[in-house]
Amino acid sequence: MIILRTLKDISSRNIVASILLFATAIFAAIVANSSWAPFYQQFLSQELHLCIGDFNLFSHGGHPLTVIEFINDGLMALFFLAVGLEIKRELLVGELSSFRKAILPFIAACGGMILPVIIYSFWVQTDMPEARGMAIPMATDIAFSLGVLSLLGNRVPLSLKIFLTAFAVVDDVGGILVIALFYSSTVSYFYLIAVAVLYAVLYYMGRFGRVQKVVFWLFGVAIWYLFLQSGIHSTISGVILAFAIPARPRLDAGKYIRRIRNVISTFPVSSPDNIVLTNEQIAALKQVEHASDRVISPLQSLEDHLRTSVNFIILPLFAFANAGVVFSGNGELLGNVSMAVASGLLLGKFVGIYLFTWLAIKIGLAPMPNGMDWKNLAGVSMLGGVGFTVSLFIANLSFSANYPDLLNQAKFGVLCGTVLSGIVGYILLRIFLSSRNASDTL
Repeated sequence: MIILRTLKDISSRNIVASILLFATAIFAAIVANSSWAPFYQQFLSQELHLCIGDFNLFSHGGHPLTVIEFINDGLMALFFLAVGLEIKRELLVGELSSFRKAILPFIAACGGMILPVIIYSFWVQTDMPEARGMAIPMATDIAFSLGVLSLLGNRVPLSLKIFLTAFAVVDDVGGILVIALFYSSTVSYFYLIAVAVLYAVLYYMGRFGRVQKVVFWLFGVAIWYLFLQSGIHSTISGVILAFAIPARPRLDAGKYIRRIRNVISTFPVSSPDNIVLTNEQIAALKQVEHASDRVISPLQSLEDHLRTSVNFIILPLFAFANAGVVFSGNGELLGNVSMAVASGLLLGKFVGIYLFTWLAIKIGLAPMPNGMDWKNLAGVSMLGGVGFTVSLFIANLSFSANYPDLLNQAKFGVLCGTVLSGIVGYILLRIFLSSRNASDTL
């Protein structure tokens, strides 16, 4: 029951976060097409400085970061840190922790990455700039897709939610690899060696010592800065930092229970009329607080603390900075790129996820999960086309430097593909799902 209540709380947060993200994207589009557009663009191009003497932490190659660069290269590193923590947790104890659990969502995710690229390639010429955006429709937005799924309430089988989460996590791994391999400039190995040294020190400090959270943050900022200068996209720093965060708690749960019971048994009781705690009571409560902090692993603690700031601050800021589609101007809004991205998300993700899952089950590589059938698999495959955050991120990497018209098309394609995938997926699942399997639902 506790697990089910926790999943319900997460689902509620996903709904609120998804609504906020979607509303921010709409607001960005409205501003970008209003009389406020010049101020909007001017705000995003403002330079940022965080200086110690002549050293500016918010700089790349000696040039200050602009607001939009800081959001995309700096704040989004925290988003990818949260993604990395989720990937690590799933690999250790979640739905990717064994071959039996991971094989079906892994195969589904592979189909959901391959088919969109193929469909995208049908729309563009491989020797033209449009081909730079082939990876845009590969990604599935976990929070957004789970938010749509959560709208269906307790009629959703638990296995369906787990399957969506698992293949979306594998999607994230694919997106991270694509960013690292294909969206990096000239690599400076000096900075990468410095990153490796810092990472090794942090890893062994976390593995064999008791490291305070502030130490992880200081090392994380240093690693981010070095990545920013290295030529490999700085958001990758968040992912590798996640794998240095210890997943094992510093205090065993059994020892924690015994310690809490000892504190409770010796807790100094004062008069009911005394509303102010004594020093002895405060000291006892601090023992409980200290023990409670140590029984939660640094990985889980950091993931929990990041979730709110990422969902309700960082991603809305990212959407505001990147979702401002311009509907008028010299560029063609409905072009090859917008059609390629939208069809890749809407059709490519659906066909890829469904087809590869069908093949894996039919040839006996994996069984159909309990509570799932071919109909609701079709609905959740359609939700795989909800690719908002990472798709916009890759679109920005693909076109922002030299092709603003293509970037505008890509944004429009992402928004159209995401919205249509979410609506069609919701309708399909609402039709196909029933509430009769209440014992296995959220």
